[in-house]
Amino acid sequence: MYPQVLLRNRKPDRIATLAEYRAGGGYEGLVRVLEQRSPTEVRQVLLDAILLGRGGAAFPAGMKMMTVAEDAPFPRYLVCNADEMEPGTFKDRVLIHADPHQLIEGMILAAYAISAEKGIIFIRPEYESAARILEREIGVAREAGFLGRNILGSGIDVEIVVHRSGGRYICGEVTAQINALEGRRPNPKQPPPYPTEKGLWEKPTVLQNVETLCCIPHILRNGAQWFKDLALTESGAGTKLFGISGKVNRPGCYELPMGVRLSEIIEDHAGGMKNGGEFKACLPGGASTGFLTREHYHIEMDFEALKSVGNRLGTGAVMVFDRDTCLVAATLNLIGFFARESCGWCTPCREGLPYIRDILWRIETGKGTAEDIPALKKICKHLWHSYCAFAPGAVSPVEGLLTHFEDEVTAHINQKKCPFRNS
Repeated sequence: MYPQVLLRNRKPDRIATLAEYRAGGGYEGLVRVLEQRSPTEVRQVLLDAILLGRGGAAFPAGMKMMTVAEDAPFPRYLVCNADEMEPGTFKDRVLIHADPHQLIEGMILAAYAISAEKGIIFIRPEYESAARILEREIGVAREAGFLGRNILGSGIDVEIVVHRSGGRYICGEVTAQINALEGRRPNPKQPPPYPTEKGLWEKPTVLQNVETLCCIPHILRNGAQWFKDLALTESGAGTKLFGISGKVNRPGCYELPMGVRLSEIIEDHAGGMKNGGEFKACLPGGASTGFLTREHYHIEMDFEALKSVGNRLGTGAVMVFDRDTCLVAATLNLIGFFARESCGWCTPCREGLPYIRDILWRIETGKGTAEDIPALKKICKHLWHSYCAFAPGAVSPVEGLLTHFEDEVTAHINQKKCPFRNS
């Protein structure tokens, strides 16, 4: 049994109360920081802990905070990205429903580290219950003296509000989210300047994922080395929430050490393959990552190990497929989502994704030709020249399909039907 850090207070039927959170050391990190550490020291501890962003980009959290210049203007903003629109990903919702004060404390500490007085939780509209929980518990924290003016008598002011998103995938992109918060169309903006220089309302803004922020109180309470020692690999640090879905017996959200092997996640924690099926492939970090195959079944699940095989850990949402699953159909389903969710700002994304969707549809329905495979490969390359990271992520499963399962695509074309369908 691995130590539970982020999900220590998880209960089957209710959230953890403030008293329960404090009984486990909650807000101790905040008290110590306000008494003993400067904002610069907080940023350095997070950098030493190798806390990488858990939202998919894996950028060092401490380094991002350090890019806010000492003489940067005020006010400064901290934005918590709880949009979580990535298919297969649900870890942030689990965290909020398990222990909301963990996120609140993490936001206060992150705000202190960049000298921000305003924190904003940007949350997807489908998470209305989570939004209400946060609004209620923010009030509880304020009454306890952890939020508002002069928190804990420190002279530091921090306030947090909840902002409900309009509900589009592109809103999870940093600059698009800033546009959305300002009431603008959520198109991405090409840096420079970066948001930490000119972000929300042209002021310095740091945006972090829910899981990233939830790690911060534990690091500042227990130390950088403690956090690194939680991982099973030299390159990893901390624990990771893995959301397992698909053809497994126990789909769910599991907190495991960074670097745990994929095979262990599936066999020991997710209960093995459903109905005794055979593992065929998985997407390791949500819909915008590439396929892992049987060859990668024992891979260590951390950022560097996945990078070494040309893939990404992403959000840690492991979507599992068995031998009887048609991966052409699965990829078509994902591309249909991405084509619908494109903001339409740039030509490669706006035109390329529907084109890929239509080619995959023809292949899946028995109307494909041999020319479709090189056409797909060519279009995928074009999408890497889009305005933001949306399109490259969207074509990752297509590229994985063509790299590892081209024979399956060819079988669809040669048989003029999906080989996985009975009729």
